[in-house]
Parts: sequence; structure tokens; C-alpha cells
Amino acid sequence: MLEVQQVITAADSVAKALKDKVEQHTARVGVIGLGYVGLPLAVEKGKVGFPVIGFDINSARVARVNAGDNYIGDVKDSELQDLVHQGILTATTDFSRLAECDVVIICVPTPLTVTRDPDISYIAASTEQIAQYLRSGQLITLESTTYPGTTEEVILPLLTKSGLQVGKDFFLAFSPERVDPGNKRFSTKNTSKVVGGVTPICLEIAYALYTQTIVNVVPVSSPAAAELTKVFENTYRAVNIAMVNELMLLCDRMGLDIWEVVEAAGTKPFGIQTFYPGPGVGGHCIPIDPFYLTWKAREYDFHTRFIELAGEINTEVSYYVINKITRALNEHNKSVKDAAILVLGVAYKKDIDDVRESPALKIMELLHGWGAKVSYHDPFIPVVEPHGGSTVHLESIPLTDEKLADADCVLILTDHSIFDYDHVVAKAKLVVDTRNATKEVKQNRERIVKI
Repeated sequence: MLEVQQVITAADSVAKALKDKVEQHTARVGVIGLGYVGLPLAVEKGKVGFPVIGFDINSARVARVNAGDNYIGDVKDSELQDLVHQGILTATTDFSRLAECDVVIICVPTPLTVTRDPDISYIAASTEQIAQYLRSGQLITLESTTYPGTTEEVILPLLTKSGLQVGKDFFLAFSPERVDPGNKRFSTKNTSKVVGGVTPICLEIAYALYTQTIVNVVPVSSPAAAELTKVFENTYRAVNIAMVNELMLLCDRMGLDIWEVVEAAGTKPFGIQTFYPGPGVGGHCIPIDPFYLTWKAREYDFHTRFIELAGEINTEVSYYVINKITRALNEHNKSVKDAAILVLGVAYKKDIDDVRESPALKIMELLHGWGAKVSYHDPFIPVVEPHGGSTVHLESIPLTDEKLADADCVLILTDHSIFDYDHVVAKAKLVVDTRNATKEVKQNRERIVKI
């Protein structure tokens, strides 16, 4: 592992002054993007005394922060309220206030285009705003997940148009977010942080910044190495999930229980890490990050066949769920067309209020297209648009005994802990379980079909 060399000398007066501010917690920190990454980061910085300004183009979100009204599950309401009340944390839509900041951290979305290419327009727009107000003595760090090369190929040229020199007048680094929404064990503070600087001085200052609020900071040789580290982490998960999903398809043909096989294999104390099958992959990372890498690889005349195949398999399993529902309904002399299908859970994983890239959206859209009467219940997601530009609008309905009994099929797509699965199975005619949520249900198991 790379060690951070203390390369700042008295001659590097700008760098030394900034590092001193960071270590004394007097540096004003600006966070662009107050979502699931930015707001927890802003709160962590504020908790140790850094004055923080949050920037967002969403005026409603800014107003909520300034009112101490929390909207991120990984942030404690009381901590946000205390920081706002003390004047340590404020939010604004006025990007001219970037000039007040000694540190600016970019935490904006990096989605895919309709053709599955990287969309770094939010990064570029944020950087252009920073460039307008860039001054000597500022550290800029990017935390948004992106392809290797973004920091030095996209951000750096935009910033150097000012005439300021990186590593001398201003400092630039990449440190990818590692947020896992809903994780009760690992938070921003105790999740190790990778950081790479454009120059050794950039790395030294960025490392100093992150060590103020994060237990373990891991320096690497360059921003590109840090960028690839993040993409690799999520590609690793996507590929392993694809492998177990493909095994699920095979087990279905063979009449074997994939859940039994995976859990038995997981008892081995070495050489295996357990991944579980499901109806597809969702969230802000796994369905997206591998495509950033495959796109960048083409620049080097390299095709990431293994990664692309994993993406195909993880997409295919959503169609497999439809097939499983069709077969299960057929056993009850029903067709998908006009069947009443009640979906339980649409968030991309259990116990969170995040629906981004959730496979539930694709599956609900497919069912609707096949003529099914789709409804859903999710206590965390009051309203959804099933997929992209779809015109189908659904609102979460109350989960009553009558609704369970009236459904031709209850489809479990997200295994929220709040659901009483014994009760669901007792009241439903048919349950298709894509998460093994009914594992502990003892009664009426003949009504359950697992993928």
C-alpha cells in the first residue's frame, strides 16, 4: 500500500496554509450535491467542527437542509438539526459561494445514457461552476463514481483554464464514495476511504482532509487508480451475482433449490464469499459502474467480455421472474393477462427508501405490458413510475387481508424486514418469492414458489 510522503515544505506556502486549515478544522468545506453521498459527508465534516456549505440545484432540498429536515436514512435527524441550529452547516443554490470554500467536494450523480454510455454531465457542470470561482488555496475532490481518467481528463482541463496551476495554486484529487444505504454497521466514518491525488502535494492535502473524519484512509498512486478501484469493487459484485443468477437458471431446469445450494456452499470457512440470486440488480452502483469500465476499455481496443456477459445475465433474470410467474399462474389455471398481481417491495434492496435502478420497476413494467393488473405495497416507497419514461403511475396501497386474498399472485421483489411473511402466505392464494423471504414460513408452503 502506498504511503503518503510529507512533501509540502515552507516554500509551498499555499499548500501549507491549506493543510494547516484542514488539520485545525478551520477550512470551509463545500459539498456539491446533497443526496445519499453528499449530505452524510457534509454532516460528518460538520460534526468535527468544519464549517460546511452544501450546494444543490434542487431548491426544495436546500430548504429542507436549512430547516434541519432530514431526508437521508443514513443521517441522524438530531445531528443534522444540531449542525444547522449551530450555524455549522448551511445549504444554498448560489454557486458563487464556492469562492468562500477552501475545500470543494463533488458528490453528484453519474448515471448512464439511454445507450448505456457514461453520463458525466453532472460532473462537468459542477466543475464548470467551480472553475468560475476557483481561487488559489483550494482543494477540489471528486467522489462521484466514474471511469478511470475522469479527474485528469475532464476536471483538470476545465480548472486549469483559469490559469492556476494544479499542485501549486490549487489541488485536485479523487476519492470514491463507498456508501451502502441502510447499512447499520458501516457508515461514512468507519468505511475505509481510497484517495488518489494528481500530484504528491494534492495527495498529501486530500489525505489530511479525509483522515480528519474517516478511520482508515488508503492512498493510491493516482486519481485513475482510485477511479478504477471503485469501479472494480462494484464490477466484482456484479460478476459474482451474475454467476449465482446463472446457477439459479440452471437449478430451475434441474429441479434443485438454488437457495439451499448457496447456503450450503457458504458454510465452507475459506475460499468462498456468499452471493445470493434475485430478480435482478439495482441501486446506484452495480447496474451502472461496470458499464463505465466497458466503455472506457474500448478506448484501449479492449472488450470486457466477462463483464458484459454478467450484465446480460443480470438483465435476463428479470425476464426469468416473469416466466416463473407465468408458470405459477398456469398451475392455478390463470394467465398473466388480467391477473391481479400484488408486488411486495419495490426498493432496490431491503429496508431502504431508494428505488433507483430497482429490478422491480422493470418487472412491473413487463407485467403491465402483458396485461396484468399490477399493484404494489412498499412502506418506504409511496409512489413509483415503473420504468424510465413509462406513463404508468402507481401508488403504494395498504397491505390488507382483503388485498392479499384478492391477488392472483403476491410477488415478493424486496424482502423488507417489516413484512409479516407468515401472515402474507396465510392470506394469499399464491406467492412468488424472489428473495427467499419466506424461508422461515412453516405453514402453507404449497402456496410458495421460489425462484
